[in-house]
Amino acid sequence: MWLAALAILIGLAILVWSADVFIDGATALAKKFSVPSFLIGVLILGIGTSAPEMVVSVLAAIEGSPELALGNAYGSNIINIALVLGATVLISPIIIRRGIVKRDLPLLLLITVIAAWQLRDGTLSQADGIVLLILLVAVLGLQIIMSIREGYHEHEDDMVVANADSEHSNNLEHLNNSESLEKLEPSVTRGLVSLIIGMLMLVASSRAIVWGAVELATLWGLSELIIGLTIVAVGTSLPELVSSLSAARKGEHDMALGNIIGSNIFNTLAVVGLATVIAPIAADPVILSRDVMAMGVLTILLVTLCVFAFKTKRQFGRTSGATLVLFFMGYTAWLIQSVSM
Repeated sequence: MWLAALAILIGLAILVWSADVFIDGATALAKKFSVPSFLIGVLILGIGTSAPEMVVSVLAAIEGSPELALGNAYGSNIINIALVLGATVLISPIIIRRGIVKRDLPLLLLITVIAAWQLRDGTLSQADGIVLLILLVAVLGLQIIMSIREGYHEHEDDMVVANADSEHSNNLEHLNNSESLEKLEPSVTRGLVSLIIGMLMLVASSRAIVWGAVELATLWGLSELIIGLTIVAVGTSLPELVSSLSAARKGEHDMALGNIIGSNIFNTLAVVGLATVIAPIAADPVILSRDVMAMGVLTILLVTLCVFAFKTKRQFGRTSGATLVLFFMGYTAWLIQSVSM
């Protein structure tokens, strides 16, 4: 018992520290290479923080339980929006940009509709999995092209100022050219090292927290199913939660929201796609009637709240965050009730 409690306490401390290191590394690289923060959030944070779901789903498919991969991916999507994003904006409201409303959120909604359509007959074939993986490549390519193009457009004024500063300091750069070259590589190296170390520690510390929580819950007499639906489900989303909170706290709003959108896209296309290619999935009807429906309703709610926020104050505020958290509480109560019936 004491070992489990110690694992939770140490895990939480490392989790918070590693999230700061992870965000600092991502921010440093974004600024160094003039990459939009939203793109960093989608590609590095979104995909990187989905590593636990990827490992769990692939192993589940290999071991003959591909339906676990489906529940893991869709459950994580629900938690990412309802709990992770909800808790993030309760602490620090997020600025909503035009590109997120006009491109990224509709894309997430379209992918969610495709996922529900593929499950209309209760099965996912290997062909369905291949389609999902092809869509993943296409979506990531589109995100890279459009985010970079839009990032330069949205920060046009900043680029003008930056160019002016660059001209002003041009002589100094020529005089200290060798020193500048020496400083460039260590800066990039530090950013990469921070990113990698932060990600590894995020995953490792979240695993320690989940292990400790499961051990304590078992000692307290909670069923394994309830543990899996609550503690483990939230635990696998801890990297997304802490990295999004850290990004929002540091003012990286695009990165925080990009983390959620990127993670959900990756879960739906890559996690489910890989698991389905490994082994076709015959889904329990309750997944479609409960979890996929909840994921769809929640995605529509997210799009609606973001559009409203964009048209008013362009800020995804605490009221919206509270709405998402209440949705998570209701969904969790629904899960517990369906298990107990």
